[in-house]
Amino acid sequence: MKGQPTPDVIEHIRDIPIYQKSLAQGYFPLLDKPEIAREFPDNWMTPRLAAALETGEAEFVLSTGTNHARMQLIRPPYFLLRSYYELWRAHPDIAGTWNSGCRRVSLTTVLATEHVARVNAARRGVEPGPVPTLDDRWLDERTCYLNLRLDPALWDREDVVRMLEEVDRARSSHPGGQYHLDCSGYHLAHLVRKAEAWGLLGSFAAPASIIHAYEYTPLNVRRFLRKHFACPVVDLFGSTELGYLYFSDRNGRYWPHLDGMSVELLPVAPGSTIHQLIVTSVRNPYMPLVRYRSGDCVRTVDGTPDPEAITEFCGRVKELLNTPYGPVSQGDLDRCVAEVSDQVFLHQLHLTGDTEATLLLTTFTGEPLDTAEAALLRQRTSELTSRHCRVEYRSHIPVGRSGKYAWLVTHDS
Repeated sequence: MKGQPTPDVIEHIRDIPIYQKSLAQGYFPLLDKPEIAREFPDNWMTPRLAAALETGEAEFVLSTGTNHARMQLIRPPYFLLRSYYELWRAHPDIAGTWNSGCRRVSLTTVLATEHVARVNAARRGVEPGPVPTLDDRWLDERTCYLNLRLDPALWDREDVVRMLEEVDRARSSHPGGQYHLDCSGYHLAHLVRKAEAWGLLGSFAAPASIIHAYEYTPLNVRRFLRKHFACPVVDLFGSTELGYLYFSDRNGRYWPHLDGMSVELLPVAPGSTIHQLIVTSVRNPYMPLVRYRSGDCVRTVDGTPDPEAITEFCGRVKELLNTPYGPVSQGDLDRCVAEVSDQVFLHQLHLTGDTEATLLLTTFTGEPLDTAEAALLRQRTSELTSRHCRVEYRSHIPVGRSGKYAWLVTHDS
Protein backbone atom coordinates (compact mmCIF):
# COMPACT_ATOMS: atom_id res chain seq x y z
CA MET A 1 0.00 0.00 0.00
CA LYS A 2 1.21 3.47 -0.89
CA GLY A 3 2.98 5.22 1.95
CA GLN A 4 3.14 2.20 4.23
CA PRO A 5 6.50 1.42 5.88
CA THR A 6 8.94 -0.96 4.25
CA PRO A 7 10.15 -4.14 6.00
CA ASP A 8 13.39 -2.49 7.11
CA VAL A 9 11.40 0.32 8.78
CA ILE A 10 9.20 -2.28 10.48
CA GLU A 11 12.32 -3.83 12.01
CA HIS A 12 13.24 -0.45 13.54
CA ILE A 13 9.86 0.04 15.21
CA ARG A 14 8.77 -3.50 16.09
CA ASP A 15 9.04 -3.10 19.87
CA ILE A 16 7.90 0.55 20.22
CA PRO A 17 4.55 0.76 22.10
CA ILE A 18 3.03 3.56 20.00
CA TYR A 19 3.17 1.38 16.87
CA GLN A 20 1.81 -1.87 18.30
CA LYS A 21 -1.78 -1.32 17.13
CA SER A 22 -0.64 -0.42 13.61
CA LEU A 23 1.66 -3.44 13.48
CA ALA A 24 -1.19 -5.72 14.55
CA GLN A 25 -3.63 -4.36 11.96
CA GLY A 26 -1.03 -4.15 9.20
CA TYR A 27 -1.81 -0.52 8.42
CA PHE A 28 -0.18 2.72 9.62
CA PRO A 29 -2.38 5.84 9.69
CA LEU A 30 -0.93 9.34 9.61
CA LEU A 31 0.93 10.22 12.79
CA ASP A 32 0.07 13.65 14.19
CA LYS A 33 1.79 15.70 16.86
CA PRO A 34 -0.92 15.13 19.54
CA GLU A 35 -0.52 11.36 19.11
CA ILE A 36 3.26 11.67 19.55
CA ALA A 37 2.65 13.51 22.83
CA ARG A 38 0.05 11.05 24.14
CA GLU A 39 1.43 9.10 27.12
CA PHE A 40 4.90 10.48 26.38
CA PRO A 41 7.49 9.06 26.98
CA ASP A 42 5.97 5.68 27.93
CA ASN A 43 4.47 5.22 24.47
CA TRP A 44 8.00 5.35 23.04
CA MET A 45 9.91 3.52 25.75
CA THR A 46 11.85 0.37 24.93
CA PRO A 47 14.72 -1.31 26.82
CA ARG A 48 17.12 0.12 24.25
CA LEU A 49 15.79 3.66 24.72
CA ALA A 50 15.83 3.37 28.52
CA ALA A 51 19.47 2.31 28.38
CA ALA A 52 20.34 5.15 25.99
CA LEU A 53 18.72 7.72 28.29
CA GLU A 54 20.67 6.28 31.20
CA THR A 55 24.02 6.57 29.41
CA GLY A 56 23.31 9.95 27.77
CA GLU A 57 23.19 8.52 24.22
CA ALA A 58 19.61 9.86 24.08
CA GLU A 59 18.13 12.99 25.64
CA PHE A 60 14.83 14.80 26.05
CA VAL A 61 14.43 18.05 24.08
CA LEU A 62 11.63 20.34 22.95
CA SER A 63 10.81 21.24 19.36
CA THR A 64 11.22 24.91 18.48
CA GLY A 65 7.49 25.72 18.52
CA THR A 66 7.75 28.76 16.26
CA ASN A 67 4.05 29.56 16.06
CA HIS A 68 2.53 26.48 17.69
CA ALA A 69 2.82 24.41 20.86
CA ARG A 70 6.24 22.93 21.48
CA MET A 71 6.54 19.16 21.34
CA GLN A 72 8.68 16.98 23.60
CA LEU A 73 11.10 14.71 21.77
CA ILE A 74 13.80 12.13 22.42
CA ARG A 75 16.88 12.14 20.21
CA PRO A 76 20.65 11.70 20.25
CA PRO A 77 22.63 14.72 21.50
CA TYR A 78 23.39 17.23 18.73
CA PHE A 79 21.04 15.39 16.37
CA LEU A 80 20.07 18.51 14.41
CA LEU A 81 23.61 19.92 14.40
CA ARG A 82 25.01 16.67 13.03
CA SER A 83 22.32 16.64 10.35
CA TYR A 84 23.35 20.19 9.41
CA TYR A 85 27.05 19.30 9.26
CA GLU A 86 26.34 16.19 7.20
CA LEU A 87 24.43 18.22 4.64
CA TRP A 88 26.97 21.05 4.58
CA ARG A 89 29.74 18.46 4.10
CA ALA A 90 27.93 16.94 1.10
CA HIS A 91 26.47 20.05 -0.53
CA PRO A 92 27.65 20.38 -4.16
CA ASP A 93 28.13 24.16 -3.98
CA ILE A 94 29.54 24.71 -0.50
CA ALA A 95 31.19 21.46 0.63
CA GLY A 96 34.54 23.14 0.08
CA THR A 97 33.97 25.51 2.98
CA TRP A 98 33.27 22.56 5.28
CA ASN A 99 36.34 20.67 4.11
CA SER A 100 38.58 23.72 4.53
CA GLY A 101 37.58 24.01 8.19
CA CYS A 102 35.47 27.16 7.98
CA ARG A 103 33.83 28.16 11.21
CA ARG A 104 30.07 28.56 11.16
CA VAL A 105 28.71 31.87 12.40
CA SER A 106 24.98 31.66 13.08
CA LEU A 107 22.74 34.73 12.90
CA THR A 108 19.24 33.73 13.90
CA THR A 109 16.73 34.09 16.73
CA VAL A 110 17.81 35.11 20.20
CA LEU A 111 16.03 31.98 21.44
CA ALA A 112 18.62 29.89 19.62
CA THR A 113 21.43 31.89 21.22
CA GLU A 114 19.87 31.48 24.65
CA HIS A 115 19.54 27.72 24.10
CA VAL A 116 23.27 27.46 23.36
CA ALA A 117 24.08 29.49 26.48
CA ARG A 118 21.91 27.16 28.59
CA VAL A 119 23.60 24.06 27.13
CA ASN A 120 27.04 25.45 27.91
CA ALA A 121 26.03 26.50 31.43
CA ALA A 122 24.62 23.03 32.09
CA ARG A 123 27.91 21.48 31.00
CA ARG A 124 29.69 23.58 33.62
CA GLY A 125 27.01 22.98 36.25
CA VAL A 126 26.13 26.68 36.57
CA GLU A 127 23.21 28.94 35.70
CA PRO A 128 23.46 30.86 32.39
CA GLY A 129 24.28 34.55 32.72
CA PRO A 130 21.74 37.22 31.76
CA VAL A 131 23.86 38.32 28.77
CA PRO A 132 25.82 35.43 27.24
CA THR A 133 29.46 36.18 26.49
CA LEU A 134 31.00 35.07 23.20
CA ASP A 135 32.51 32.05 25.00
CA ASP A 136 28.99 31.15 26.18
CA ARG A 137 27.76 31.25 22.60
CA TRP A 138 30.09 28.67 21.03
CA LEU A 139 28.05 25.49 20.59
CA ASP A 140 31.11 23.47 19.58
CA GLU A 141 34.48 24.17 17.97
CA ARG A 142 32.80 25.07 14.65
CA THR A 143 29.66 27.04 15.53
CA CYS A 144 28.96 30.27 17.41
CA TYR A 145 25.77 32.36 17.70
CA LEU A 146 25.62 36.15 17.36
CA ASN A 147 22.18 37.56 18.14
CA LEU A 148 21.37 38.91 21.62
CA ARG A 149 18.07 40.70 20.86
CA LEU A 150 14.56 39.46 20.15
CA ASP A 151 13.77 41.91 17.34
CA PRO A 152 16.55 42.39 14.77
CA ALA A 153 14.91 45.61 13.58
CA LEU A 154 15.86 47.07 16.98
CA TRP A 155 19.57 46.30 16.80
CA ASP A 156 21.51 49.47 17.55
CA ARG A 157 24.91 50.49 16.28
CA GLU A 158 26.64 48.86 19.22
CA ASP A 159 24.92 45.56 18.47
CA VAL A 160 25.99 45.69 14.84
CA VAL A 161 29.60 46.61 15.63
CA ARG A 162 29.82 43.74 18.15
CA MET A 163 28.42 41.19 15.70
CA LEU A 164 30.71 42.28 12.88
CA GLU A 165 33.71 42.05 15.21
CA GLU A 166 32.68 38.53 16.24
CA VAL A 167 32.29 37.56 12.59
CA ASP A 168 35.80 38.85 11.93
CA ARG A 169 37.21 36.81 14.83
CA ALA A 170 35.67 33.64 13.40
CA ARG A 171 37.01 34.51 9.94
CA SER A 172 40.48 35.32 11.24
CA SER A 173 40.87 31.85 12.76
CA HIS A 174 40.74 30.27 9.28
CA PRO A 175 44.02 30.01 7.36
CA GLY A 176 42.34 31.41 4.25
CA GLY A 177 40.34 34.07 6.11
CA GLN A 178 37.02 32.35 5.32
CA TYR A 179 33.88 31.59 7.30
CA HIS A 180 30.44 30.06 6.70
CA LEU A 181 27.39 32.19 7.52
CA ASP A 182 24.31 30.39 8.77
CA CYS A 183 21.23 32.57 9.16
CA SER A 184 17.62 33.39 9.11
CA GLY A 185 17.30 35.33 5.86
CA TYR A 186 15.40 38.11 7.62
CA HIS A 187 18.12 38.54 10.25
CA LEU A 188 20.91 38.74 7.70
CA ALA A 189 18.97 41.28 5.61
CA HIS A 190 18.45 43.42 8.73
CA LEU A 191 22.18 43.26 9.49
CA VAL A 192 23.17 44.26 5.96
CA ARG A 193 20.74 47.19 5.93
CA LYS A 194 21.91 48.46 9.30
CA ALA A 195 25.59 48.06 8.46
CA GLU A 196 24.98 49.99 5.25
CA ALA A 197 23.02 52.76 7.01
CA TRP A 198 25.82 53.28 9.57
CA GLY A 199 28.69 53.07 7.07
CA LEU A 200 29.87 49.72 8.45
CA LEU A 201 29.65 47.53 5.35
CA GLY A 202 33.41 47.81 4.91
CA SER A 203 33.78 46.00 8.24
CA PHE A 204 31.43 43.17 7.20
CA ALA A 205 33.80 40.37 6.20
CA ALA A 206 32.43 38.59 3.13
CA PRO A 207 31.37 34.99 3.87
CA ALA A 208 32.60 32.09 1.74
CA SER A 209 29.15 30.44 1.81
CA ILE A 210 25.68 31.20 3.19
CA ILE A 211 22.86 28.93 4.28
CA HIS A 212 19.52 30.41 5.24
CA ALA A 213 17.22 28.14 7.22
CA TYR A 214 15.07 28.41 10.41
CA GLU A 215 12.02 29.94 8.70
CA TYR A 216 10.52 30.74 5.32
CA THR A 217 12.74 33.18 3.43
CA PRO A 218 10.75 35.47 1.10
CA LEU A 219 11.70 35.80 -2.56
CA ASN A 220 12.65 39.45 -2.20
CA VAL A 221 14.92 38.68 0.76
CA ARG A 222 16.61 35.95 -1.30
CA ARG A 223 17.14 38.45 -4.12
CA PHE A 224 18.53 41.00 -1.66
CA LEU A 225 21.03 38.49 -0.23
CA ARG A 226 22.17 37.32 -3.66
CA LYS A 227 22.66 40.95 -4.67
CA HIS A 228 24.87 41.70 -1.66
CA PHE A 229 26.88 38.48 -1.45
CA ALA A 230 28.89 36.91 -4.27
CA CYS A 231 29.17 33.51 -2.58
CA PRO A 232 26.65 30.63 -2.94
CA VAL A 233 23.43 31.36 -1.01
CA VAL A 234 21.45 28.18 -0.37
CA ASP A 235 18.32 27.19 1.52
CA LEU A 236 17.80 24.25 3.88
CA PHE A 237 14.51 22.69 4.86
CA GLY A 238 14.17 20.61 8.00
CA SER A 239 12.86 20.49 11.55
CA THR A 240 13.94 19.75 15.11
CA GLU A 241 12.37 16.31 15.09
CA LEU A 242 13.47 15.22 11.61
CA GLY A 243 16.77 16.91 10.84
CA TYR A 244 17.30 18.32 7.34
CA LEU A 245 15.39 16.84 4.40
CA TYR A 246 16.00 19.09 1.38
CA PHE A 247 18.52 21.66 0.24
CA SER A 248 18.62 24.13 -2.60
CA ASP A 249 21.57 24.60 -4.89
CA ARG A 250 22.93 28.09 -5.58
CA ASN A 251 20.38 28.46 -8.41
CA GLY A 252 17.38 27.75 -6.17
CA ARG A 253 16.56 24.19 -7.27
CA TYR A 254 15.70 21.83 -4.41
CA TRP A 255 17.29 18.42 -3.96
CA PRO A 256 16.31 15.66 -1.50
CA HIS A 257 18.58 14.70 1.39
CA LEU A 258 16.59 11.74 2.68
CA ASP A 259 19.08 9.37 4.25
CA GLY A 260 16.99 7.09 6.49
CA MET A 261 13.78 8.74 5.27
CA SER A 262 10.98 8.60 2.73
CA VAL A 263 8.42 11.27 1.86
CA GLU A 264 4.78 11.29 0.73
CA LEU A 265 2.89 14.33 -0.51
CA LEU A 266 -0.84 14.61 0.16
CA PRO A 267 -3.09 17.49 -1.04
CA VAL A 268 -4.05 19.84 1.79
CA ALA A 269 -7.58 19.96 0.35
CA PRO A 270 -9.35 18.12 -2.49
CA GLY A 271 -8.09 19.46 -5.80
CA SER A 272 -5.40 21.68 -4.23
CA THR A 273 -1.92 21.75 -5.72
CA ILE A 274 -0.53 22.62 -2.29
CA HIS A 275 0.65 19.41 -0.64
CA GLN A 276 1.43 18.54 2.95
CA LEU A 277 4.60 16.70 3.80
CA ILE A 278 4.29 13.19 5.27
CA VAL A 279 7.62 11.75 6.43
CA THR A 280 8.73 8.29 7.51
CA SER A 281 12.12 8.50 9.19
CA VAL A 282 14.40 6.17 11.11
CA ARG A 283 17.24 8.72 11.13
CA ASN A 284 16.60 9.26 14.84
CA PRO A 285 16.98 5.70 16.18
CA TYR A 286 15.29 6.49 19.49
CA MET A 287 12.11 8.05 18.11
CA PRO A 288 11.53 6.79 14.56
CA LEU A 289 8.51 8.46 12.97
CA VAL A 290 6.20 6.57 10.59
CA ARG A 291 3.93 8.58 8.28
CA TYR A 292 4.49 11.66 10.40
CA ARG A 293 2.50 14.73 9.37
CA SER A 294 5.13 17.43 9.75
CA GLY A 295 2.70 20.32 9.20
CA ASP A 296 4.71 21.75 6.31
CA CYS A 297 3.36 22.67 2.86
CA VAL A 298 5.06 22.32 -0.50
CA ARG A 299 4.40 22.99 -4.15
CA THR A 300 5.77 20.88 -7.00
CA VAL A 301 6.77 21.79 -10.52
CA ASP A 302 3.52 20.46 -12.03
CA GLY A 303 1.17 20.26 -9.04
CA THR A 304 1.52 16.48 -8.75
CA PRO A 305 2.46 14.69 -5.50
CA ASP A 306 6.02 13.93 -6.56
CA PRO A 307 8.58 14.40 -3.74
CA GLU A 308 11.34 14.62 -6.35
CA ALA A 309 9.64 17.62 -8.01
CA ILE A 310 9.33 20.03 -5.04
CA THR A 311 9.96 23.61 -6.12
CA GLU A 312 8.85 25.48 -2.99
CA PHE A 313 8.41 24.96 0.74
CA CYS A 314 5.53 27.36 1.04
CA GLY A 315 4.54 27.50 4.71
CA ARG A 316 2.58 25.64 7.35
CA VAL A 317 -0.72 23.76 7.06
CA LYS A 318 -2.10 25.50 10.17
CA GLU A 319 -1.35 28.88 8.60
CA LEU A 320 -3.16 28.36 5.31
CA LEU A 321 -5.76 30.99 4.43
CA ASN A 322 -9.01 29.43 3.22
CA THR A 323 -10.70 31.14 0.28
CA PRO A 324 -13.65 30.22 -1.97
CA TYR A 325 -11.11 29.11 -4.57
CA GLY A 326 -9.03 26.93 -2.27
CA PRO A 327 -6.32 27.44 0.35
CA VAL A 328 -3.66 30.14 -0.01
CA SER A 329 -0.20 29.62 1.50
CA GLN A 330 2.49 31.95 2.77
CA GLY A 331 4.43 31.24 -0.42
CA ASP A 332 1.47 32.25 -2.58
CA LEU A 333 1.21 35.68 -0.97
CA ASP A 334 4.98 36.07 -1.09
CA ARG A 335 5.02 35.35 -4.82
CA CYS A 336 2.21 37.87 -5.34
CA VAL A 337 4.18 40.56 -3.48
CA ALA A 338 7.49 39.81 -5.22
CA GLU A 339 5.90 39.97 -8.68
CA VAL A 340 4.68 43.52 -7.99
CA SER A 341 7.77 45.00 -6.33
CA ASP A 342 11.24 43.80 -5.41
CA GLN A 343 11.47 46.60 -2.82
CA VAL A 344 9.12 44.99 -0.27
CA PHE A 345 11.13 43.62 2.66
CA LEU A 346 8.67 42.41 5.34
CA HIS A 347 4.97 41.86 4.71
CA GLN A 348 2.21 40.66 6.97
CA LEU A 349 -1.46 40.08 6.16
CA HIS A 350 -3.93 41.13 8.86
CA LEU A 351 -7.42 39.63 8.51
CA THR A 352 -10.46 41.51 9.76
CA GLY A 353 -13.72 39.59 9.86
CA ASP A 354 -14.58 37.43 6.85
CA THR A 355 -14.17 39.91 4.01
CA GLU A 356 -11.38 42.41 4.68
CA ALA A 357 -7.63 42.42 5.16
CA THR A 358 -4.72 44.83 5.43
CA LEU A 359 -1.30 44.05 4.01
CA LEU A 360 1.35 45.75 6.13
CA LEU A 361 4.79 46.09 4.57
CA THR A 362 8.23 47.55 5.05
CA THR A 363 10.70 48.21 2.23
CA PHE A 364 14.45 47.88 1.76
CA THR A 365 14.63 51.58 0.92
CA GLY A 366 12.69 52.71 3.99
CA GLU A 367 10.21 54.52 1.73
CA PRO A 368 6.58 53.63 0.83
CA LEU A 369 5.84 52.03 -2.52
CA ASP A 370 4.87 54.44 -5.26
CA THR A 371 1.17 54.91 -5.94
CA ALA A 372 1.03 52.63 -8.97
CA GLU A 373 2.80 49.73 -7.24
CA ALA A 374 0.67 50.09 -4.12
CA ALA A 375 -2.51 50.05 -6.22
CA LEU A 376 -1.40 46.98 -8.16
CA LEU A 377 -0.41 45.17 -4.97
CA ARG A 378 -3.79 45.99 -3.43
CA GLN A 379 -5.54 44.56 -6.51
CA ARG A 380 -3.42 41.40 -6.67
CA THR A 381 -3.73 40.72 -2.93
CA SER A 382 -7.50 41.17 -3.10
CA GLU A 383 -7.73 38.73 -5.99
CA LEU A 384 -5.54 36.16 -4.26
CA THR A 385 -7.31 36.28 -0.91
CA SER A 386 -10.88 36.99 -2.12
CA ARG A 387 -11.01 39.86 0.37
CA HIS A 388 -11.16 43.61 0.14
CA CYS A 389 -7.53 44.50 0.90
CA ARG A 390 -5.70 47.64 1.87
CA VAL A 391 -1.94 48.12 1.61
CA GLU A 392 -0.18 50.11 4.33
CA TYR A 393 3.48 51.00 4.65
CA ARG A 394 5.13 50.67 8.07
CA SER A 395 8.60 51.65 9.19
CA HIS A 396 8.62 48.66 11.57
CA ILE A 397 6.80 45.33 11.75
CA PRO A 398 7.58 43.66 15.11
CA VAL A 399 8.98 40.15 15.19
CA GLY A 400 6.98 37.48 17.04
CA ARG A 401 7.76 36.15 20.51
CA SER A 402 9.56 33.22 18.88
CA GLY A 403 11.93 35.63 17.15
CA LYS A 404 10.34 34.76 13.80
CA TYR A 405 7.85 36.65 11.64
CA ALA A 406 4.20 35.66 11.27
CA TRP A 407 2.85 36.16 7.76
CA LEU A 408 -0.83 35.95 8.75
CA VAL A 409 -2.54 37.68 11.68
CA THR A 410 -6.21 37.21 12.54
CA HIS A 411 -8.32 39.85 14.27
CA ASP A 412 -11.74 39.07 15.74
CA SER A 413 -13.54 42.11 14.41
